[in-house]
Amino acid sequence: MKSLPILNAIGCLALTGLVLLQWQKERALDESLLKLKTELHSAKDQTAAETTRAAALERDIAVLKEAIEATRKSAGTAALSLAEKDTQAAALQAEAAAAREQLKAWQTALAARDEKLRALDAELAATRQRLDAAIAKLKAAAAR
Repeated sequence: MKSLPILNAIGCLALTGLVLLQWQKERALDESLLKLKTELHSAKDQTAAETTRAAALERDIAVLKEAIEATRKSAGTAALSLAEKDTQAAALQAEAAAAREQLKAWQTALAARDEKLRALDAELAATRQRLDAAIAKLKAAAAR
């Protein structure tokens, strides 16, 4: 029976060793669980931040798409306006050319009129001289 307390002591030591081993395993598991919880929390935070960032980027993309569409519409409007201005410029150039031609015609007509007026003035001066000569002859004839 002497062996029973020794066996009991050995059993207690074995159980103590087993308890210590289980305690170390549980402690390691608790540390691992804490680490995993921290990583999970960090991953959730990062996911939330990335979700927020993705939403912001999607809003930015939508704004950029709207700006691009507005720019395209503006470019189309500008192209139409430019085409209208080109048409107007061509019409104005045609009108200016027609006005130049009309001005040349008027200048030619005025030059012809001026020439005719000079000729009539010369003819009138010659007629006046003949009239003056005739009046002088009548006065001379009346004086005799």
